[in-house]
Amino acid sequence: MADPSLRDPSLQDPSLQDIADKVDDLTRLVNRQAATLGRLADARATAGPDVPLLVELHALRSDAVRCAATARSRRERSAFEAVAGGLERLLAGRGGTVVAPQPGESFSGATMEAAEVVPTEDPAQDRTVAALLEAGLQAGGRSVRPARVAVHRHRN
Repeated sequence: MADPSLRDPSLQDPSLQDIADKVDDLTRLVNRQAATLGRLADARATAGPDVPLLVELHALRSDAVRCAATARSRRERSAFEAVAGGLERLLAGRGGTVVAPQPGESFSGATMEAAEVVPTEDPAQDRTVAALLEAGLQAGGRSVRPARVAVHRHRN
């Protein structure tokens, strides 16, 4: 009886040319995959921050800050402040910036919303922040959530 590998070419050992062709095919495949991964990485880097995620993290941070302000004990306040701090670090790590203007800073319509007006007799305080009511959020160089502030307004 004859050897079956002599009749069926698929059962024969591959030639050196067959192996070289397979290596070439694999090389092209790996190069295409590397190029695709590179394009995906570049697209992700240029896409900017994930704004919906940052908005949710900012809302959680705001809730933690409010809970800290109304906590009944120092232990609870410390816990909520720690959560707020962790969320702020997450925001920063994802490309967000918390906007928290201090009293006395000039009012900026680009990053702030005047939620209250506080009359003042001092002209030097006109259009400055009287109090921070709620921190804002910037992402990718633009204001996503303006900081809510009370603003001094000079009376003549």
